[in-house]
Amino acid sequence: MPNTKILVVEDDLSVAEVLIYNLKKEGFEVSRALDGRDALTQARLKLPDLVILDVMLPSLNGLEVCRTLRAGEDTKNISILMLTAKSEDSDQIAGFSIGADDYVCKPFSVAVLLQRVKALLRRREQAAAIKNQDIVTYKSVSVDRRRYKATVGEEPLDLTRSEFRLLDTLIRQPGRVFDRAELIDAALGEDTMVLERTIDVHIRALRKKLGPYADVIETVRGVGYRFSEAMHEEV
Repeated sequence: MPNTKILVVEDDLSVAEVLIYNLKKEGFEVSRALDGRDALTQARLKLPDLVILDVMLPSLNGLEVCRTLRAGEDTKNISILMLTAKSEDSDQIAGFSIGADDYVCKPFSVAVLLQRVKALLRRREQAAAIKNQDIVTYKSVSVDRRRYKATVGEEPLDLTRSEFRLLDTLIRQPGRVFDRAELIDAALGEDTMVLERTIDVHIRALRKKLGPYADVIETVRGVGYRFSEAMHEEV
């Protein structure tokens, strides 16, 4: 992945040095921020492809940095990997719910973290490549926007309009966690006034129609759903 830019946001010098050394060894262009405010400044100036973001930071914590990056027009599509000593489910849910793409807990294996980084960057490339494609196929599931047709294992799926749009949204970014509000916007429209749990009903119906392939749609407890990604399962 030549010319890929990564911003490491970590106030612990020893951890930062290990990350920077190994990322550069893999050929990435790496910069470092010491605190949350510095992270926002560098992210806006350099527009990295990926940010490795510690949660416990001086001046502005990582959750606030993540939330601000996702709200910025220029920074909203940067991949974000949260790095923290906290390992409780509630902390991971908090990170995913504000837009983090992945979550690694300290102490961590450098080899595993590098695989996570590469998986996120591959996902970014795939999303960019298929964003405007009419037909997308992944794990035996296919969605054809032009013909408004979906198949699974070459068998046609009889989907409602909302179910089709849900599947189309999920399959185009495998591995990405979508919260319920995002899926409501995608499947039902931004102006639709419904309970977030309504999306669960649509997901259950979609899974039923997918039959033996139902597990391609994974539940992320406390957040929402994602289309299964092989690399995410392996690491």
